Amino acid sequence: MPSFSTKFLHFKFLLLLLSFNASYSTVNAQTTRADSLRIDSLPSIAFLPNPLLLNEGDKNIPVVNNKQWQQKRDWIRKQYEYWVSGSVPPAPKTFHSKILSKSIENGIKDEMIEIAFGPGNRAKMTLELMIPPSDKPLPVFMTQWSQRGWAQIAVKRGYIGCVYAGADLKDDTKNYSEIYPGFDFATLMKRAWGASRVIDYLYTLPQVDTARIAITGHSRNGKQSLMAAAFDNRIKAVVSSSGGTGAESSFRFSDERFNSESVAEITHSFPHWFDARLHLFAGREEKLPVDQNSLMSLIAPRGLMMVSSISEEQGNPWGIEQSYKSVGKVYHFLNADSKIAIWLRRGRHQHSGRDVENFIDFFDYVFGRSKIAPENKLFYDYSFDKWKRQSAEKINPLGFPKFIADAGNTKEDEIRKQIHWLLGNEPPGIADKQPLSPIVTRNHSYPDDYLDEVIGEPKLPDDIKKMVIGPYHALGDDLWASLYFPADSVVNNKVVGKLPIVIFVHDFAYATGYHRRSMPVIEELTKRGFAVLAFDMVGFGSRVEEAFHFYDRYPHWSMMGKMVADTRSIINDICDRMPFIDSSNIYLTGYSLGGTVALFTAALDSRVKGTAVLSAFSSFRDVSKGTEGIRSYSDLHGLIPRLGFFIGNERRIPVDFGDIISCIAPRSLLIIAPEQDRHHPIATVRKTMLTISGKYNREHSFDKLTFLQPNTYNHYTDNLKQGIAEWLLKTKNENN
Repeated sequence: MPSFSTKFLHFKFLLLLLSFNASYSTVNAQTTRADSLRIDSLPSIAFLPNPLLLNEGDKNIPVVNNKQWQQKRDWIRKQYEYWVSGSVPPAPKTFHSKILSKSIENGIKDEMIEIAFGPGNRAKMTLELMIPPSDKPLPVFMTQWSQRGWAQIAVKRGYIGCVYAGADLKDDTKNYSEIYPGFDFATLMKRAWGASRVIDYLYTLPQVDTARIAITGHSRNGKQSLMAAAFDNRIKAVVSSSGGTGAESSFRFSDERFNSESVAEITHSFPHWFDARLHLFAGREEKLPVDQNSLMSLIAPRGLMMVSSISEEQGNPWGIEQSYKSVGKVYHFLNADSKIAIWLRRGRHQHSGRDVENFIDFFDYVFGRSKIAPENKLFYDYSFDKWKRQSAEKINPLGFPKFIADAGNTKEDEIRKQIHWLLGNEPPGIADKQPLSPIVTRNHSYPDDYLDEVIGEPKLPDDIKKMVIGPYHALGDDLWASLYFPADSVVNNKVVGKLPIVIFVHDFAYATGYHRRSMPVIEELTKRGFAVLAFDMVGFGSRVEEAFHFYDRYPHWSMMGKMVADTRSIINDICDRMPFIDSSNIYLTGYSLGGTVALFTAALDSRVKGTAVLSAFSSFRDVSKGTEGIRSYSDLHGLIPRLGFFIGNERRIPVDFGDIISCIAPRSLLIIAPEQDRHHPIATVRKTMLTISGKYNREHSFDKLTFLQPNTYNHYTDNLKQGIAEWLLKTKNENN
């Protein structure tokens, strides 16, 4: 029997798993080895950096007066320039302007202007002003060249419309780096700095109310609008529209776990947007000294509105709410609570005139032109303290024994009892027994949930057929799902035979659920003969609103408990209602949160024959500095509130992952734990695996346990997807 410490070549596909390139460690030519080493020495801050702390990660001095706040502001700006945006030149002392064209339409004066500044006046910026007739100075609505239509609406609302050439459609800032060679500002900051040069000009115009200058932008222009407002106090209000990562979404809460646009992705796809140093933080985002909440705190106490679609493809509504809550504390400190707003709208990434009207409503409110206050509805308005009030639960952690080490020999019945306690009190329910039809068509009898259509799904390849499980024949408690089949298993639109099935459980994809990036996983599994079932978990994708009042409705249950219950109800339906599925071959796979749910489910449900997870756990009991720890479950995501009572007494938590996973033995289990996973320290995972391996040894089933440790960070690569699919196929063949 192979020893636990050497069992890493159990399957040939391990070579495949280790073959991908951990690109985050490759230093860009524009950065230095010293920068990478410097990052190693930075404190690890797992949660969003606290704008109201000085020397965070060391002395943690609270900001209690304006002098300290100014000190923190200066520090944030310096750090942001160095690590994220690049450094900016000082404002030019003089500039020249000329009118390129002018006309009058319906009383609106329309002027095209070019300003020149910098060494030899070589730096240019083109702007268009649309000035309504007025006998007093007017507020200004600034936006970029590609959003001229927004300015047109603003003109009708009594604003001077101002569009400037700092956008992909027309970018006058391209040569700023050549003109200012001593500064390394990247594209987005160059455009933001260019917006400030426009304000230099606006300040010379008597028609402009300089106390009411607002700026907004969409997508990448939302990012630069925030930078402009953060670095220029003359901007009195800003709306970032669907700016995503690097705008209203923080880098920490946009990593691969959230199925969003990570640091790795954004710096690879758009290397010119940010400073070259930013890519060094891919996979170690906790080392960033500042994040987007830090940048937005520089805008306080001026007007700030964060806008995104709640089903944004590259967004994260939960993460945006975390930014809003963090920055809101700065606004509260500065007695400006009414000046910060959030609006998570329905729809996709793109915008429309109805959205712009709301932006202008916010500007009007901030400028005292209207009493229409923003609603500021939060979809994830959870906190541990709020849950304690809702549930009235009181748990004394000192009443639980202190665990010195995981013995790994606790009886399974006792472990499962503790798991059920941790997950909360699941209400009793009743199941549907009506069999599901094996008929599969592309023109489904019932359309997808409209939110499925809004979120969207990649086009099905020709070798995959899809069954929509929806109204009148839903799973569990009215769960909608998608069931995918290999095309050759469907004859005349009917599934033939009995297929093995894999339930795919998605990650922290708040905006899109399973929809956005699941197709590569589904393809890998269906090409190996599996049916694949995918569904949105409560609080994600099409089920966002179910989370809003969850703890009002079920104060003694838990979100994790609901996720596990839903997964188990799907297993019930596979066994009782799907005659075209081989119920003796049910498997689970998941990444991040999906992996955690899969482990809990497999521990409680013996019908699961094999489970494959990636970056799914570390330990409840071990406190690792620089990680989210159990706060991720009890405070951040509200997954298992009862864990919150054990903060500071983690060794008294009655059940841990070593216990949970040992309940899966002797069934097949693949655990992949990247060595550089910032959320799940590998040393802690290895300790847990010792407990698990002991259980598999005692069950004489060591060959059923596979533990892989690729030398990379926490992300779900194509090679890992292929490897997991291969392992599941091998496991299925061995089981048969």
